[in-house]
Amino acid sequence: MAASQPLYERIERHLRRRLDAAVDGDPFPSEPRLAEEFGVSRMTVRAALARLERDGLLERVPGRGSFVRKAAAERPVGTLLSFHDQAVAAGRTPRSRVLLAHVRPASPHEAAALWPDGAPQPAEVVAISRIRLFDDLPMAVEHATFPPRLDALLTTDLETGSLHNALRRLGVQPTLGSSVLTARIAGDDAAELGVTPDTPMLVETRSVRDQNGDPVEYTVSSYVADRFALRVEFAVVSR
Repeated sequence: MAASQPLYERIERHLRRRLDAAVDGDPFPSEPRLAEEFGVSRMTVRAALARLERDGLLERVPGRGSFVRKAAAERPVGTLLSFHDQAVAAGRTPRSRVLLAHVRPASPHEAAALWPDGAPQPAEVVAISRIRLFDDLPMAVEHATFPPRLDALLTTDLETGSLHNALRRLGVQPTLGSSVLTARIAGDDAAELGVTPDTPMLVETRSVRDQNGDPVEYTVSSYVADRFALRVEFAVVSR
């Protein structure tokens, strides 16, 4: 390297090579540790880390430290692929942290979404709320609801298992779905996701029907925007 190159830039280049071999979500050494390793001041290290943060290679989480960031996980929006299956396909370990799993009164939106057209709407739903993780990295907070006839879901493995696989074991085949995409900030979910309250979130509200065309799932999933993306493929129509 040129002798005139600033010290923080030399450290930055060294750290970039280290990040190339790292895995998304890996903890990264703290400023004091890096300052000791390179024999420089924390201010010099801070300048090097700032450029890595700017390029989206590092994320600093208040109270937790710094973490490696790779490209956001991506799912084709037109594909009914469960979070569990997407993690496995990406070579990651799907995990969940259960927040709530119980039978509770249905909201008007849930009742309308989970009952066949023209049928009496249910008073209760099976509600399962989880933090979804790739390895140890929180990706989303998910609030899933199901018709009361599927209360056997509450006895399944909700930490490492797939709810869609559990549905199949119950004779229910998720077949057709529709989604509405919106956005919000993390707000009260920030602590569970390890982000700041003003972190942008991508919200997918999904309704799924089974092999008989009956509603089987109504889920609101809020993804940390820089960790997850939905890819849309479309045709260009000329008029």
